[in-house]
Amino acid sequence: MKVDFHSHTCRSDGTLTPQELATFMGERGVEIFSISDHDTLAAYGEFEPPHGARVVTGIEINTTYRNNEVHVLGYDLPLGGAPQLEAMIEHNRGERLRRVDRMVEQLRRAGYGITSAQVLRAAGDANAIGRPHVARALVESQSAPDIEWVFRHLLRAGKPGYVPSLHVTPKEAIEAIHASGGIAVLAHPGRLKDRVLIDELASYGLDGLEVFYPLHDADEIAIFRRKAAEYGLLMSAGADFHDIRYHTGGVGMDVEQADIAPFLDRVLG
Repeated sequence: MKVDFHSHTCRSDGTLTPQELATFMGERGVEIFSISDHDTLAAYGEFEPPHGARVVTGIEINTTYRNNEVHVLGYDLPLGGAPQLEAMIEHNRGERLRRVDRMVEQLRRAGYGITSAQVLRAAGDANAIGRPHVARALVESQSAPDIEWVFRHLLRAGKPGYVPSLHVTPKEAIEAIHASGGIAVLAHPGRLKDRVLIDELASYGLDGLEVFYPLHDADEIAIFRRKAAEYGLLMSAGADFHDIRYHTGGVGMDVEQADIAPFLDRVLG
């Protein structure tokens, strides 16, 4: 079956509106999907799902832990009335703005004429501001040729505009998701610097792993299958779509229904 529980709109760092993304899901024949914008649920209520498609509420919470950027996906969440989750989201948004200000300051010292106001304009309707918006502002101000160049030369670790993230911890994210009645899934575990963290997060009550992901090869999928079996974790799937220019595979992941049936049972009731 074709599903996708990891995608982004212009409400965070994607380029499509919520309705455009939902329509794209329909065009690709995605049967069940989530919009999992970074640190915001704002896309919900701004789209109508394609005929016959089912939607699971989702969010991607950025966390930092032991020099790792750890992204925790939350599913089956209420739209409002979850104070612990909402407070954590607001904390992360504040940290994002402070990080952008520091990036702009460092870039200006390096000779790049850019302001925080330009970054906010480039972000448009986004509720969660981040590096992609800094990159867009640099391109729009003709200070850089394209977004890929900005990330490669300015915003990676060791480059002039790099500022480390200072978000909540994965444990705090898992606890907030659970307090809201949702389930917590580790996003793209193959991108972790230290995969030992999977074992630690399982001890914190992690519910699942995003086993099926475009950058996971067959060996990694086998490893994460074993981890899921070892800790009784649900397996999920997501394409992590942001922009067709950089995510040419589009949306939707073809998976065996048996692999994600336990996940579907939890999120669809």
